[in-house]
Amino acid sequence: MARVLIIDDEEDIRTSLRMILSYEGYDVELAASGPAGLEAARATPCDLVFLDVKMPGMDGLEALEKLKAQGSAAPVVVISGHGTLQTAVQATKLGAYDFMEKPLERDRVLLVARNALEHRTLAAENRALKLRFEERYRLVGGSRAMKELEEAISRAAPTNSTVLVMGESGTGKELVAHAIHKNSKRAKEPFVQVNCAAIPEELIESELFGHEKGSFTGAIDRQTGKFVEANKGTIFLDEIADMSLKTQAKVLRVLQDGELQPVGSNKVTRVDVRVIAATNKNLADEMKTGRFREDLYYRLNVVPLRTPPLRERRDDIPLLIEHFARRLAEEQGLRLKAFAAEAMERLKRYGWPGNVRELKNTVERLLIMSGGPEITLRDLPEEIRSDVAAMLPDFRSYATLRDFKDATERSFLVEKLKENEWNISLTAQRIDTPRSNLYKKLEQYGISEKGDG
Repeated sequence: MARVLIIDDEEDIRTSLRMILSYEGYDVELAASGPAGLEAARATPCDLVFLDVKMPGMDGLEALEKLKAQGSAAPVVVISGHGTLQTAVQATKLGAYDFMEKPLERDRVLLVARNALEHRTLAAENRALKLRFEERYRLVGGSRAMKELEEAISRAAPTNSTVLVMGESGTGKELVAHAIHKNSKRAKEPFVQVNCAAIPEELIESELFGHEKGSFTGAIDRQTGKFVEANKGTIFLDEIADMSLKTQAKVLRVLQDGELQPVGSNKVTRVDVRVIAATNKNLADEMKTGRFREDLYYRLNVVPLRTPPLRERRDDIPLLIEHFARRLAEEQGLRLKAFAAEAMERLKRYGWPGNVRELKNTVERLLIMSGGPEITLRDLPEEIRSDVAAMLPDFRSYATLRDFKDATERSFLVEKLKENEWNISLTAQRIDTPRSNLYKKLEQYGISEKGDG
């Protein structure tokens, strides 16, 4: 049930509006002055406000300004018995949703109320979508490698320079492109993404530059190309090394002159587009073999950025796991689970050939397939559990020989207890130590089946 707050010094108006809105099922609260209305809005958030302009003490426009200042997101309908265009304009500038003149008609009141509440719902949905979008494309990590990348992005973003993002598959090149656009002067203009590897060679020119009707078999309509769609904004050419030499020449022309020709057209079209390109290939090698134009490379490589592989930023892995687990739980309704310390350490030590993309897929699989409330070592995929490099200790994390010995002994005991299903007597017998000594070690290292099982 929507809650409506009516702020008006005239009792007849308050009573009339309450009758109209209550009859339609709205929860109505009344306030006889601006200060009383502000206090009511602070005490209990409302979904819609009807606000009179002419009131003694604090008038409606002042009350409107203060409502917005105190963080109210409710749409405000300003009502006046002496409506003027100037008042309506001023109210709109202060954030009013609509303006109504007295006497108030029932049908008009209900129509404005319905529209205002629908507007509020849509605005809330848009805010939620924007937050989810920003969360999806957020760069996560506090490692030195990520801080250096973020600093480079902050320097490159405000310029109009072309950016070449290089890095292994799954390292987040798309996220870098989004971050550059979001922090650029073109942020409010289009961001158009093209995966050059996913488009057949015979269609890539048409996709990028458009085509005229009948210019080739299947061209039944005129099509606008991606460069024109991105005009005034940014175009992200992902996997640009997979583009044919012929298409590379046309992209070079856009970079040099800001001009393009749709397929089948003699007309030259001018565009103002910032280009961000990305590749997981070594373009120096591609140029040597003649698969990539040298002149295009130098046009693209104005601001080179490198996305670090996950093995170079292992300290970010716990942050990424938490980020993906929370996101997947919200988006897919999965149960959010904790990761046992030993499982997290093994995930940190794994090589991650698929980088962040592989890590995200692994977290999703673990949330779905693991049975308990906590993800343990035995829940991890076989390729991670059996990875020799992941099982080796990270020597950088030990300050002293004693620290290393203690950590190694603890890991050994936990593994042996698991092998023997946490039977203390059997484990002590098989590792050839007195049971009393094993109990002391369990207490010393804080080992328990609940915490390490």
